[in-house]
Amino acid sequence: MDGRFLYPLESCKIIHLLRHGQALHNVEAKKDRNALLSPHLFDAPLTDHGHQQVENLHERLVSSGVLKRVELVVTSPLLRTMQTAVGVFGNEDRLHNMTSSPSILALEVARDRNGVRPPDMRRNIESEEDNLWRPDVRESEEEIFARGLEFMKWLWKRPEKEVAVVSHGIVLQHMLYVFANDCDKSIRHDLCKRFDNCEIRTVVIVDKGLV
Repeated sequence: MDGRFLYPLESCKIIHLLRHGQALHNVEAKKDRNALLSPHLFDAPLTDHGHQQVENLHERLVSSGVLKRVELVVTSPLLRTMQTAVGVFGNEDRLHNMTSSPSILALEVARDRNGVRPPDMRRNIESEEDNLWRPDVRESEEEIFARGLEFMKWLWKRPEKEVAVVSHGIVLQHMLYVFANDCDKSIRHDLCKRFDNCEIRTVVIVDKGLV
């Protein structure tokens, strides 16, 4: 029983971390990394394969019962993540057995690594332009970690107990790095490794100040 603990439910929060499905820039970057600098890949959408990944995950979360338990979905405001969030967690006509779906909230703090690459620049939301994306400066990993810390602090204050976060590989990794030192070394590597497209990982966050 070494290393196993009991925590009261009120001190815990379940977080489902999900990377977006395969997007156009993922495909083009495998052929040529310089493609990530192409303006033609601005705010890259999901590919047909990415949409199929989303559909498959949606069906898996329905059958497992996870979809009914998620109270809030937080997504990056980029197109590929919003397509993933709506496709996986949205309530469409195909879901005759569901009466409701969780709210979906887009937040800048959950967006991809900023700067230089057009795929990581978002479309205008109504009249709001993307003032965070910088054409000549790439966001540092230290800045991404600080963003992950800010996001996790915000998320902990939310009233929901089971939340899904739809974001990008490197951003999700840095969100996990916030808690990596509290993990046993035997699981830290697997927990914080690079996410595949449409991969979901579930963690439980505990506020030890309440236990």
